[in-house]
Formats: sequence, structure tokens, C-alpha cells
Amino acid sequence: MYLHLGGGVVIPTQEILAVCDLDNASSSHRTRAFLRRAQQEGRVVNVAEDLPKSFVLCAGDSSPALVYLSQLSSATLLRRAETDSFE
Repeated sequence: MYLHLGGGVVIPTQEILAVCDLDNASSSHRTRAFLRRAQQEGRVVNVAEDLPKSFVLCAGDSSPALVYLSQLSSATLLRRAETDSFE
């Protein structure tokens, strides 16, 4: 199955490692350091047309983990993933 993150970006659900609320998760210094390092390494893909509300951590088979910033809330993304898995 696939998950639409917004901005015309769709990812395979089997590659998703985590879906996190950006406000809550970024309160941790470790999460901020992780996101900063991913940005420096060019592994952050911003698909948000406005301020991002969540991030999705994905790992492909042969590529390093990518972080997608989405304007959709983590609750909306999880609801979409659950709905799609039962269709």
C-alpha cells in the first residue's frame, strides 16, 4: 500500500519506520539533533506547502533513511495509513 504525504508525494507504507508530530518530537534534544543531521546530509524532503506539522521517517532497501516533512498532522497520516490497509 501507499501513503499520500501531501504535495503530490506518495510513499510505500512498508518503508515507513515512524510517523511523528513535529512539535512534540522536536522538544527532545536528541530528535532535534537527528533532524539537524539528516538536513545536513541532504536526507530531508520537505513536501509541506506551509509549516510542517509532522515528519515521516522512511528507510528503503538500498538507500539511507529519508525524513519527509509534511503539512498533514501525524494523526491524519496514521488514519490514512490505517484506512488504506483495510481496502
